[in-house]
Amino acid sequence: MFRKILIANRGEIACRIIDTARRMGVATVAVYSDADAGAAHVAAADVAVPIGGPAPADSYLRGDVIIRAALETGAEAIHPGYGFLSENPDFVDAVRAAGLVFIGPSADAIRAMGLKDAAKRLMQEAGVPVVPGYHGTDQSPARLAAEAAAIGYPVLIKAVAGGGGKGMRRVERAEDFADSLRAAQAEARNAFGNADVLIEKYVEKPRHIEVQVFGDGQDAVHLFERDCSLQRRHQKVIEEAPAPGMTAEMRAAMGAAAVRAARAIGYSGAGTIEFIVDASAGLRPDRFWFMEMNTRLQVEHPVTEAVTGVDLVEWQLRVASGEGLPCAQEAIALQGHAFEARLYAEDVPAGFLPATGQLGHLVFPPEARADTGVRAGDTISPWYDPMIAKIIVHGPTRAVALARLRRALAQTQVAGTVTNLAFLSALAGHAGFAAGDVDTGLIARDLDALAHPPAPEPMDIALALIAAAGLWEGAGPLGGFALWAPLRRPVAIAETRADLEVLAPDHLRLTLAQGAHECRLRPDGWWIDGRPTRARMRVLGDSVTIFRDGAQVFALEDPLARAAGGGVAEGVTLAPMPGLVRAVFVAPGDMVASGDRLALLEAMKMEHTLGAARAGRVAEVLVAAGDQVEAGAALIRLEDEEAPA
Repeated sequence: MFRKILIANRGEIACRIIDTARRMGVATVAVYSDADAGAAHVAAADVAVPIGGPAPADSYLRGDVIIRAALETGAEAIHPGYGFLSENPDFVDAVRAAGLVFIGPSADAIRAMGLKDAAKRLMQEAGVPVVPGYHGTDQSPARLAAEAAAIGYPVLIKAVAGGGGKGMRRVERAEDFADSLRAAQAEARNAFGNADVLIEKYVEKPRHIEVQVFGDGQDAVHLFERDCSLQRRHQKVIEEAPAPGMTAEMRAAMGAAAVRAARAIGYSGAGTIEFIVDASAGLRPDRFWFMEMNTRLQVEHPVTEAVTGVDLVEWQLRVASGEGLPCAQEAIALQGHAFEARLYAEDVPAGFLPATGQLGHLVFPPEARADTGVRAGDTISPWYDPMIAKIIVHGPTRAVALARLRRALAQTQVAGTVTNLAFLSALAGHAGFAAGDVDTGLIARDLDALAHPPAPEPMDIALALIAAAGLWEGAGPLGGFALWAPLRRPVAIAETRADLEVLAPDHLRLTLAQGAHECRLRPDGWWIDGRPTRARMRVLGDSVTIFRDGAQVFALEDPLARAAGGGVAEGVTLAPMPGLVRAVFVAPGDMVASGDRLALLEAMKMEHTLGAARAGRVAEVLVAAGDQVEAGAALIRLEDEEAPA
């Protein structure tokens, strides 16, 4: 076994690997960018080495600097985590050329699965079912259109080097194919430097079911399946294992196909074979097809660990150090059911825009596993993925596990940034999801209901007003008051005003337009109208968060503030989040129509096109490509509209 390993990653990924390494007695080396100098993974490792600037290209993607750090600190192996360099075969070659061990598959295996078209041809040869489609090298529009017609509409255009939904278009009709092809190729060229695409049959009721495999370079086993059908824009949201509705016959067929795929490339380490399943007639062994292989540990691997009792990172370290497979296929048993929910800093009602902010308050329920790389007081940076944590639960049945997920989400507390916590709770309570009737279109179909949080209850409003008066947790029964202050005064939160009257040190009356609330402070917290709230309150900056079976955030009203008339004139385009300006498409004097592209903003690994809110002439361009901007920064201003005569 290794004495010391370097982890070429950051955040919750690095923390997860450090946990297992520490348990195995293996020392760890962390690497960090300038933005991560105070990060949790840096504090958790035995040694930490700075490797460059905050942008991934200046730090976490610098393979030569990472290898040098491993050599200088005496590490014997490099664990890539997932993301960044984990599926870069050139990095694998460089690691091994330096005399180090790469904890993962060979460069040849990564290359074999790196391009979707080549991987599918290889899988066909290995007897793994693939989706009907065209994966050829002739990329002429005429050939691609002919192949789409032969497959039959609807079809899916996919970038061969793609991932994360980039370079992907669904086409319903032949007359729409040419425009969709141009858009997919342009997106693929910009994202991956490769405009080649493949054409596949679009599955009408698709489920995304993947199989965890593990190999030692000679043989391979599978650790059953995960269902990752709850997706938003091809990004997974909640994963579970095993897949609901799975039959023994189909599980055996999928597991055997996944093992054939791993054996075909002499796979070593943890990997995932992703299948698309047509669930329109239930789960049938003749209705699943290979999509791609992820040649690394997956973000959702904890659900597999929960239902098998296997520590996949331990297996990775053991096999990379020279051991064979830790156990045979028949020794791997399926135990109960598990869910994983991905908690992100993102503004769901605004279109899932990634968010930043300081985590002034962060609490996870003790009965759930929370894989995280941040702590209370840490800042969500604009440079990286805005994940806060993965919440993982396990139960003897799917119903029990789902109930535990709902409870865990209700007990998770985050304040200081907007999150998708309410969205996750709504998903966990979705009737179709509870029944196991899942497919990749579920979120899109019910997005309006899922994406908008429930209205606050009167009890939550009363608690927020108490906090606004300075009477939050720990303030004492007379906190927020002074001897010279009246015992009756107005209090306000955004759009809600009340009259607060102190009747006794532990007794208040709040009078709102809708009526009055009797509020009493008892040893177990505030009681409203004779009911215990069992709530926690956190005041951070200009907002108060009430945690009571979920979270409600209220803006505090500054009595000295003055209305700003909407803040900015209609003709100014603002940055919706902190990010890097990738491109500016207009210049002063240009005429634009409503919706025209003005600029491209990159934030947290995603690109956002900013369009004109109205037609007009560009008056000023206030940024240039390469500028880093804060949320709310003015980017482009149109000339004022002339008032009607």
